[in-house]
Amino acid sequence: MPYARPPVTPNSHPKTSWQSRLLGSMLLSLLVLGVVGYFTFEWNAFLEALREINPWLLTLGIAMLGLRILFGAWRLHYVSHQHLSLRAAARCQLVWDFSSNVTPSAIGGGPFAALFVARDQRLPLGEATAILLFSILLDQLFFALTVVIVLLALPFWPVLPAALGKVGQGSFVLYLALILVWIAFFAYTTFFRPELLSRLMRGLLRFQRLRRFRERVVEELLSLQARTRQIRTQPLSFFLKGFTLTLAAWVSRHLLLLFLVWAVHPEVNATLVFLRTLAMTLGGVLLPTPGGAGGIEALYVLFIGPLIPQHLVAPTLLLWRLMSYYLFIALGLWLTGRHMQRSLRQRRAHRMQMPETAEHP
Repeated sequence: MPYARPPVTPNSHPKTSWQSRLLGSMLLSLLVLGVVGYFTFEWNAFLEALREINPWLLTLGIAMLGLRILFGAWRLHYVSHQHLSLRAAARCQLVWDFSSNVTPSAIGGGPFAALFVARDQRLPLGEATAILLFSILLDQLFFALTVVIVLLALPFWPVLPAALGKVGQGSFVLYLALILVWIAFFAYTTFFRPELLSRLMRGLLRFQRLRRFRERVVEELLSLQARTRQIRTQPLSFFLKGFTLTLAAWVSRHLLLLFLVWAVHPEVNATLVFLRTLAMTLGGVLLPTPGGAGGIEALYVLFIGPLIPQHLVAPTLLLWRLMSYYLFIALGLWLTGRHMQRSLRQRRAHRMQMPETAEHP
């Protein structure tokens, strides 16, 4: 999820090995999948369901996966003012999705993605960061719209599962309201009053335990203000088209799950599945595990599980995670591996040229 924190600098990367985080998140995801399958899967009922699968809806689900990548790449191509070709933007979007799967959901993969964009396209890191920052702002606006849709639907649709109970449902509504407040504050301080965020951070830095971060935080705040000034100079049409592409990318992402579930269970209430998918995505924002691994699977059982037969919970969950999580990990590993190999070849070529340059001044 996607992507809540602005990409600041590569120094903001956690020091823990990303390989360890990736392996741990995948094992946790598989563990929860195994537990869900153990308690819900029935082989004979699953075989019977396979005979009734709708191939057209399944094809639409796969098409949504392609559209998600296409619209995400198109957005990066657009917000970069075409500095990124569509092909390069697709690579960067895939790496962004990959890095989001190896960092906690609340952090997102922005910092690593900004560094990749800068190195892959040989752009200044500040320019790459500005591209990612604006994309994250658009994502935040989509989350705000999602919160409003879920809250407006609550009186008419059972968007929140009954298993949450009254206390759980009330807590979730409060959580949604807090998300809305945070997004409003983030957007307002970014677009209109960046000095408010600066004052808030400087106030927090007065605490003794935080003073050692003062120099670094002030430097990043100044950099952030410079980038937000650049964003504010864009015309309204730029924001509208950027948000339209953001909307298309996220709707495609949610329709993937809807069509997968609909393909194996035609009697399902499609509108309710879509609304619960929106709520489930919002619920996964604060998951502490990389890519929300383990937690996303649990949320699926809680939100989508009651809407379909029990024997279909594990198969649909596995198929959805294969297409929305494991696929992007595989593509991200391939792309970052290629990028590293290319960088190593360039360094070797540069070293081989250095002696020749020294001999012929």
